[in-house]
Amino acid sequence: MIKVNIIKNSQAPVSSVFVRSVLKKFLAKNGIVSDALVNVAIVTKPKMLKLAFDYLDEKDKPAHNVLAFTANETRQNFVYPPEFIFLGEIVVCYPVGIEEAKKEGSTLDTKFEELITHGALHLLGIHHK
Repeated sequence: MIKVNIIKNSQAPVSSVFVRSVLKKFLAKNGIVSDALVNVAIVTKPKMLKLAFDYLDEKDKPAHNVLAFTANETRQNFVYPPEFIFLGEIVVCYPVGIEEAKKEGSTLDTKFEELITHGALHLLGIHHK
């Protein structure tokens, strides 16, 4: 079973059912079908900027649309049920996603599916420059 925990900013009307569905389908398509846990956080720009500063040492840059952290990239202790393998955390910046969807002329669902799968690729070890 793939377990997805979702933490949302109260102002972000992103469906938890949608996020779980996208992530579970993507992970299953890529061979992750059981005993996996992923956290997904939908955050504000200030939170995303703080994460970029804390983890990437970035300052004076625009907010990222998505960041992904594997378990060994985080600086805090995690406590999860032992029956699950913790793949990591995907953090999506809701306001940046909205801006990009408008700019690209795409729907919010399409943009958030893209951002969630992009983050999931990072958790699976697929990176870009």
